[in-house]
Amino acid sequence: MVDSAEPRKGERTRRRLLDLAVARFAVDGYRRTSVSAVAREAGLTPAAAYAYFPSKEALFAAAVDADADALIHEALGRVGGDRSVRERLVLLLAELRAALERHPLARRVLAGREPEVTGRLLDLPALTALREAVAADLEAGRATGTVRADLDPAAVALGLQTIALALLMAQLQVEAVAAPAQQNARIGAVLAVLDAALSPSP
Repeated sequence: MVDSAEPRKGERTRRRLLDLAVARFAVDGYRRTSVSAVAREAGLTPAAAYAYFPSKEALFAAAVDADADALIHEALGRVGGDRSVRERLVLLLAELRAALERHPLARRVLAGREPEVTGRLLDLPALTALREAVAADLEAGRATGTVRADLDPAAVALGLQTIALALLMAQLQVEAVAAPAQQNARIGAVLAVLDAALSPSP
């Protein structure tokens, strides 16, 4: 008979390692963080940590995935209600920007402080989930006539995902030194793109 409690304990341990890795990598970065240090914080030996993550690279990748996933799902969870597709997309962008403060490792990577893994952002499972959610929203908008009928939901969702990533990176890498008027102009320009891309023909 299989003990059903053991997998749950293993998943809790894995989750604790990930949470501690997110916090440690966010503060100290990839180079200055060791698996041994994360394992000690979790009350484990390094060998036990390696049973869950076979290398430091694997632990870092899983930590980035986990923090980005939490960021995206937090933002998606705040978007809903009786709003138009455009309003939900605008709110989603705003929620992603606001949630960055609560997701330090995703913030570090988007800020360009781990340049060797920035390209990994494009393959995050959480981004696939985001793209699929936006595509479903666009498809629903097409069905109700609030979004252009000739729009390709998958292609536009990919474009909006790219815009969202660019905005988040700009917020962290450029907007910190940009004047508020420049920031507002950039946001207004994004809204203009959304309107042009989504609005049905009159």
